[in-house]
Amino acid sequence: MRVVRSIEQLREALEYMRQGGHAPIGFVPTMGYLHDGHASLLRRAGEMSNTVVMSIFVNPLQFGPNEDYDSYPRDERRDLELAEREGVDIVFIPSVEEMYPQPTRTTVSVSELTTRLCGASRPGHFDGVTTVVNKFFNIVQPDYAFFGLKDAQQVAVLRRMLSDLNMNVEIIPCPIVREGDGLALSSRNVFLSPEERSQALVLSRSLREARQSIEEGKVTTVAEVRELLTSVISSSPLAVIDYAEILTFPDLEGLEDEALLSEVDGEIIIALAVKFGRTRLIDNNVFIPKEVAALV
Repeated sequence: MRVVRSIEQLREALEYMRQGGHAPIGFVPTMGYLHDGHASLLRRAGEMSNTVVMSIFVNPLQFGPNEDYDSYPRDERRDLELAEREGVDIVFIPSVEEMYPQPTRTTVSVSELTTRLCGASRPGHFDGVTTVVNKFFNIVQPDYAFFGLKDAQQVAVLRRMLSDLNMNVEIIPCPIVREGDGLALSSRNVFLSPEERSQALVLSRSLREARQSIEEGKVTTVAEVRELLTSVISSSPLAVIDYAEILTFPDLEGLEDEALLSEVDGEIIIALAVKFGRTRLIDNNVFIPKEVAALV
């Protein structure tokens, strides 16, 4: 495994791999502090690619002024051990100065999809994501890029960006990886106190109960699902709900409160963002309601 820290070094290494017949190139962008969810992305990349590139970069553009950029967890040695164990070929660890050597005057913005869910409560966040991912794609020029569905909005936004800009990269969404008790893996979980972590299980429980209630016909409309989610999450005294929404996926369009889920065509996403103390967690479930309702 090779570790490179400059764009020039990375491009030289990738040119060598391509000339040696080691395409396709799979790319896994991360902000480090890796866990089993990242490992699952790396394994999927290894299955589909002859060369796996992973980046570790905490991107300042996607953090707001009151967010946790400075305190975001970092552990480079541990990350490199996991990357080597998962068979990564090249790890790219640029500095902020390497990625942004001068004030950024050019950004990439996807409209509409970024105004809801996390985009509503984190203004500018997705502009930071789409801008840095564009930079990475221009530098790496991967055939495939692997993203976890825990941030399903990010997957939807990036897919739309690629489609609108005719970018020759295929995004491979990968399933959410959870702890044995159901908590979705996240680098931010390290900030949870034992009591907060225990109460955070209400996210996955509310998603399970919502889907089960849809399957059993106990809830039929968007409003009823939202009411169920809010009720279950609010049973956790430490939970502060940012949003609990039901939208179409991947277009992320709103649904009328009275809309019958059994009549909604295509996929929907039940998406949650909840704060426990200073830690904001997200979780979701994406499925086709007609198929779920048909199980009754």
